[in-house]
Amino acid sequence: MTNNQVYANNFRLLFSEVVLLEPEYYHQAQGISQHIKCEAKKWQAYLNSLALSGFAEWLSEHLPDKGLSPDTSMIETVGNLKIGDFKCCLIATENILDEVVNVPRVIIDKSELTPHFYVVVEVLEEQEEIIIRGCLRGDQLVDYCRRPNFKIQSECYQLPLYLFDNEPNHLLFYSRFLEPSSILLPVTVPEVTVVPEKEIKETRTKLSQWLEGAIDAAWLSLDALMNPQVNFAFRNRIHIGNSDEGIKRGKLIDLQMGLGSQTVAMLVNIREAEDKLRVVIQLHPTGSDRFLPPNIKLSLLSSAGKNLQEVTSRVKDNYIQLHPFQGEIGTDFSVEVSSGDLKVREDFQL
Repeated sequence: MTNNQVYANNFRLLFSEVVLLEPEYYHQAQGISQHIKCEAKKWQAYLNSLALSGFAEWLSEHLPDKGLSPDTSMIETVGNLKIGDFKCCLIATENILDEVVNVPRVIIDKSELTPHFYVVVEVLEEQEEIIIRGCLRGDQLVDYCRRPNFKIQSECYQLPLYLFDNEPNHLLFYSRFLEPSSILLPVTVPEVTVVPEKEIKETRTKLSQWLEGAIDAAWLSLDALMNPQVNFAFRNRIHIGNSDEGIKRGKLIDLQMGLGSQTVAMLVNIREAEDKLRVVIQLHPTGSDRFLPPNIKLSLLSSAGKNLQEVTSRVKDNYIQLHPFQGEIGTDFSVEVSSGDLKVREDFQL
């Protein structure tokens, strides 16, 4: 049952559709969530199921001539549904008070999963209703995610709510009058990696093995880095994360090809965070240098080579640091130190 209820305390909801949830939707959601093995994903599967049932009801009332095909194959992550030949992905959330929508990366990064429409659905379980908060075309979302300095949190892309069209009737219009081919979705193209001549690529470092004591000899302890023979510049000012947490190792990076025998130290701190690893990465000067040379870039790259975040040293920076991040064990990423044409990359696996 749909209800055009107005919420006076939130102007974003003035034109949103509210759908009342029937008792059978709860029984169905409970049944679906019980089959999810991962305890952490049971609740999300429950919310996704409620969102899918309520949204399908709303569509059936407004598009009675269109065939609807709900798909629960990824219900622990999102709710999928086909409106005729259009693919629709529901992003279910309990609240979006901060006006930010967390979209699972898997349904954006894997082109074969990209839908024609993303729909944000707020699930108010206790009030027994859902609110259709907005929709966004798949091609528009992909273009936005390609912007530099795009926000990523763990397994999700963070999108501002204002990107989503809060007029649900526009989705109905698209479904009635557009052809699926009019929305150009990304296609899977074999990736070709071009390695610059001056790029130095090391073997992949498996950080989860550090927890078991298996650490490559190239990654030195902080005590070893502060040895007078190494002469690590930050001997009296170590502060990479909490000194009592996790495992900390450092590696000397030789930039002499571009900076005249300049060596810097990459520090990595890892610690367990539930079923994931939390990572902090810094770059420090060595030897008698108090500061890093200016314009050295420290970048975090995805397994596909996408620049996820970057920081550049300024004049008199005694160290630079990437924003702490975390991910599931087995996830690949790289960290690149660059200056001009010189690029030194360290490959990691959580």
